[in-house]
Amino acid sequence: MMDGEGIGVRSDDRLGAAEPSGVSVGRPGPVTPAAPYSEVVRSLSTAQKPSKGAPAYSRFVNRRLGRLIAAGAFKLGLTPNTVTAISAVFSFAGIAVLALVSPAVWVGVVVCLCLVLGYAFDAADGQLARLQGSGSSAGEWLDHMVDATKISSLHLAVLVSAYRFMPVGRAALLIPIGFTVVAAVMFFGMILNDQLRRQFQARSGQPLERGGTSLLRSLLVIPTDYGLLCVVFVVLGWPLVFFWVYAFLFVASAGFMLLASVKWFRDMKALG
Repeated sequence: MMDGEGIGVRSDDRLGAAEPSGVSVGRPGPVTPAAPYSEVVRSLSTAQKPSKGAPAYSRFVNRRLGRLIAAGAFKLGLTPNTVTAISAVFSFAGIAVLALVSPAVWVGVVVCLCLVLGYAFDAADGQLARLQGSGSSAGEWLDHMVDATKISSLHLAVLVSAYRFMPVGRAALLIPIGFTVVAAVMFFGMILNDQLRRQFQARSGQPLERGGTSLLRSLLVIPTDYGLLCVVFVVLGWPLVFFWVYAFLFVASAGFMLLASVKWFRDMKALG
């Protein structure tokens, strides 16, 4: 999930303390579960995180889906951890179907829907925590642990499906293995970057401001978007088409990781 927010969606706003890396994120205005649903949605929309680094799907689709889900969860009295658990159920159900069931059109639709819903709920837990004022380190820990398990499991499930069901050569099986490594390294790199920035801010007292991102950049980095990867599974019923698209996303993500790693190293070096 590479959107500059997490694997997808980084859940730093699950924390009740300082915002990540000195970014000032507005809090939703006072609202109660008795308020109309539309009012809760508006309250959330006024306090969104900066969109720097977010690819197009995560920025324009998933964050908005998460907002709608967070508003509904707020009115139902759900906790952020419950929303995280729902996200995990959808995501791992999709991953299990991918690994265990032979590719077919309906299988691709089911996997796609499960992953898309899981990602949307993943975007909702942090927004709900901000709305309730219930963010915690334990909540962020849980969210990141689910994300870390999900991103590796998904690519390993592709490996299993390709080995069992797809008409691809053995050498092609290196692609999901490589994608597993790239996804894990990217996720860890983003988390580590954020922790080191927090340490620098705490040590120096200097905020690290981040502005918004351009539409062009959001579109250029969309091949690295976890949300796009979720949508791609809709063509799983055509295994070779799916695998070629999946291979392209792997190459794009690997290239992005290499370029981003150079930039991240320079950023960390600048922190001292």
